[in-house]
Amino acid sequence: MATNLSIDPELIDRALEVSGERTKKAAVTLALQEFIARRSQGRLLELMGKLEWDESFDYKVERSR
Repeated sequence: MATNLSIDPELIDRALEVSGERTKKAAVTLALQEFIARRSQGRLLELMGKLEWDESFDYKVERSR
């Protein structure tokens, strides 16, 4: 999907520098992937303390199935 965006040139230059990518498209794609991954991880952190653990569950037994 072709998209035209007006992005701060300094941000693009820094993204190219720190990412090591050779093209603007590759740098923006990587940045979006990392943004999505980071936000997804944040949602997992919200579950801390909200899940109930079964102390009797033996994960090693489950591996042998």
